[in-house]
Amino acid sequence: MLIVMKSGATPGEIDGVVQAIERLGFRAHVMPGATRTAVGITGNPGTLDPVRFEHLAGVSEAIRVTKPYKLITLDLQPDQTVVRVGDATIGGPELAIIAGPCAVESREQTFAVAEAVRASGARFLRGGAFKPRSSPYDFAGLGEEGLRILAEARETFGLKIVTEALDEAGVDLVEKYADMIQVGARNMQNFSLLRRVGKSKLPVLLKRGIAATIDEWLLAAEYVMSEGNYQVVLCERGVRTFTQHARNMLDLAAIPVIRRISHLPIVVDASHAAGKSALVRPLARAGVAAGANGVMVEVHNNPDAALCDAAQALTPEEYLTMVNEMRGIHRLLSEGVSA
Repeated sequence: MLIVMKSGATPGEIDGVVQAIERLGFRAHVMPGATRTAVGITGNPGTLDPVRFEHLAGVSEAIRVTKPYKLITLDLQPDQTVVRVGDATIGGPELAIIAGPCAVESREQTFAVAEAVRASGARFLRGGAFKPRSSPYDFAGLGEEGLRILAEARETFGLKIVTEALDEAGVDLVEKYADMIQVGARNMQNFSLLRRVGKSKLPVLLKRGIAATIDEWLLAAEYVMSEGNYQVVLCERGVRTFTQHARNMLDLAAIPVIRRISHLPIVVDASHAAGKSALVRPLARAGVAAGANGVMVEVHNNPDAALCDAAQALTPEEYLTMVNEMRGIHRLLSEGVSA
């Protein structure tokens, strides 16, 4: 059920609707918009009669929601969500760039990359302290030491830290050191983890699973939001197909499809889609051209020596070139929209 408030509804009237929902034993989700506020209802085992809510003060209408997801839809919030990470944003007019090493290997490596990220004007530094690797013998990250290095880089360079949590205990550590929690592709349907990050006060970057449909991906976001965390960014990172010319197939069609369904911002991870550094820049440009709110990319000061995903990492020089290209495309599209 979706309750749409009148454009002039007061905070007291909105609170009255929330209290009415909670008295029934259900959960209310207040989603303010530019022109009106909507209140979503979850936890009801069956359909609800709209008349029960339409008589309440400040209510414009009550709408039954037949889709499997309720909170991520444009029905609930027609205005795009702008996820705020401190004074940085994802989903607003600025192109968000999330850049950094696949894995934190040392303070020197992380600081060298962070310096290039700051020089590009990007606001977000990515880096893995916990790495889920296909082989148990591969480098799996520095753990809490890596998080401490990232936190130090934030203080030195003024960047917001985006890093992955692999499990519920890992969320506790990420909350201590970072600014945004990444849920990786392998964990997209780790439902206990999704519920845990849904209780966090940090924004969440939710990657699409390697074989997940759009609906499965959106329902994973619904898990997070159903726990009260509405600051969710979707990340398209390519899906597994029969192709061998790239690591994954970047699903560019997912970007406009998501835009037609959901108010959540979406970014593309060009590095994990490509798997090869020569493909990263073209895919990043394509993601921006398709309407992504931002791009996630791997940068290493010495890719040949990288301990994780060396083949897809850009040098700082290649990265700076790519940023200029992406911003040019984004600026052209923005001018076209405003013209």
